[in-house]
Amino acid sequence: MRYVGNLPYATKEEEHVVVPMSDGTRLSARVWRPTSSDDTPVPAVLEYIPYRKRDLSSVRDSIHQPYVAGHGYACVRVDVRGTGESEGVLRDEYLEQEQADAEEVLAWLAEQPWCDGSTGMMGISWGAFAALQVAARRPPSLKAIVISSFTDDRYADDMHYMGGAMLSDNLAEAGTMFAYGTCPPDPAVVGDRWRAMWHERMEGTRPWVIEWLRHQRRDAYWKHASVCENYQDVTTPVLASSGWADGYSNAVARLLSNLDVPRKGLVGPWSHKYPHLGEPGPAIGYLQEVVRWWDHWLKGEENGVMEGPMLRAWMQDSVPPSTSYEERPGRWVGEPELPSPHIEEVSHPLFRHRIARHDEVPGPESAGEALTVRSPLSVGQFAGKWASYNAPPDLPYDQREEDGGSLVFDSPELTEAVEILGSPSVDLDLCVSEPVATVAARISDVAPDGSATRVTYGVLNLTRRDGTGEPEPLEPGKRYRATLQLNGVAQSFPPGHRIRLSLSTSYWPLAWPPPRPVLLSVYEGTSALRLPVRPVAEPDNAPQQPFGEPEGTEPLRTTQLTPPDQRWEVRRDLVDYASALEIVKDRGTVRFEEIGLDVGCRAFERYTSTGDDFTSVAGESAWTMTFRRDDWDVRVETRTVLRCDEEDFHVDATLDGYEGGRRVFSRTWNETVPRDWL
Repeated sequence: MRYVGNLPYATKEEEHVVVPMSDGTRLSARVWRPTSSDDTPVPAVLEYIPYRKRDLSSVRDSIHQPYVAGHGYACVRVDVRGTGESEGVLRDEYLEQEQADAEEVLAWLAEQPWCDGSTGMMGISWGAFAALQVAARRPPSLKAIVISSFTDDRYADDMHYMGGAMLSDNLAEAGTMFAYGTCPPDPAVVGDRWRAMWHERMEGTRPWVIEWLRHQRRDAYWKHASVCENYQDVTTPVLASSGWADGYSNAVARLLSNLDVPRKGLVGPWSHKYPHLGEPGPAIGYLQEVVRWWDHWLKGEENGVMEGPMLRAWMQDSVPPSTSYEERPGRWVGEPELPSPHIEEVSHPLFRHRIARHDEVPGPESAGEALTVRSPLSVGQFAGKWASYNAPPDLPYDQREEDGGSLVFDSPELTEAVEILGSPSVDLDLCVSEPVATVAARISDVAPDGSATRVTYGVLNLTRRDGTGEPEPLEPGKRYRATLQLNGVAQSFPPGHRIRLSLSTSYWPLAWPPPRPVLLSVYEGTSALRLPVRPVAEPDNAPQQPFGEPEGTEPLRTTQLTPPDQRWEVRRDLVDYASALEIVKDRGTVRFEEIGLDVGCRAFERYTSTGDDFTSVAGESAWTMTFRRDDWDVRVETRTVLRCDEEDFHVDATLDGYEGGRRVFSRTWNETVPRDWL
């Protein structure tokens, strides 16, 4: 990244600005704005997230907030109620209170003497959710949004559930917010009130996974703040981006297809990162694109920002399997609109262990024959994270071992390149041996040496096969038809390679398995793989280098006091058949030099199972957060364990707060939630 200091506008920073809410709660904002805005007001851009602007997100913020401010905007980072130095308690994600607060913040911004009355919202992940959800509420000052790594469907396409199957990230994300939501405010900002605010947070919180488990079907809880319920609610222009390695690779295409506002989409090879910080690379000059977007929609400049393709996507070339990549080779392609006239959905019948040509007619020897699989719980241990963060290395590894417990279909060796852009799907004619069953589907790029790189995947709980969210148990032995949607991707398969489809009845620990092992029968000839094929000869409709070099402002100074630690370990004991995936993400202790604060952040996840006992699976998420300055020494420890039997989920959680090494708060939860055909 190129760090830029000579920007069009000189700026100043206000570290702690109080934003009053109508109920008396005070939110904390950090503001970067042109010094000239004292006399000449400018548009304001809000980023609204719970990730502690003073420390945990401050380095990232320092790269892009002053950069955008230096181009003539008041950039405002507000900690959501109950986080950082904002008062109150954070009780769950995307609640009505949170969105109402955001509307009040926007109204407050529009009234400031340094704001010209126009506002925008930007963000990644939670911040992008917030921007899209608030845009659907149509606050009068909001003129445009910029969003990265987000969803418009909180039930079907978020870290909680996929195809009606519960994801392990349902636990992992709850563990993250259990820790973040119980950290103290900084007494250097809020003074002696810090202790009362901290204890209010610890008293008022509870493990969110309990609430998320109580909503195992698509109900009003998930429909709230899901923009897909009515796309017409969004009336502001949208610049949307994501990455193929991210868990949120699908929503960009849905917004481009369904919104009726000026919109642009961008999908690169990245994990859960802003595109200017994109990993795997190449990262791009995303902030330049953001400034152009704001210049047009907030300042009215005619700068051609809406010219060119509606979607720019990174067409990924073939790579060997690896859990991490510095760069993903490929090229930019462009589509004028979505659905694209350049992309054809091609259906390939599935015959005995092979993907047939789209025009192949089944012979009498293969018509309607059943192919069966009963996958062991070990299938999925090399699946990687639902949403890659690229640290620790968390992408899927070589799929050959996974394929050993799967039903596998291979294409013939390709004689010419095949490229896909979009969401593949699998039409299945099937029957199962249990009333609750899950099917996972994976598409891999198989090299001539046999190595298999996973390209995309999807999971479907067959009790939710009609997509309504109302579960319908299966009748063992009865034939059903179901369509399994895979995540969107852009991938080039070269000549000499094969395309592989793998089907399994478990995908642990990425997805929680059904109560009992399942024998799946798939009928050949009447089942098919559908690929969104983009002809290689199709013009790319995008310059080969449509973006500049990544730019940003110099990051805040930090010092690494103790080393970070990153681990991703798969363990198997062949005596008692116990298996475990253990993940460590420890940032070590970092000193934020400008505020003299030492911060430690350590996360540990563990997912276990024994043999083929589907009720033995369990997940654990444990966090330790430390804050030290002079004689101020505070630590928060959280731990959540999720277990199950055939009928219920069991949650055991603890929260402990320490001051000066002495425990000053402790609470335990032990709760049971019935399984709802899951």
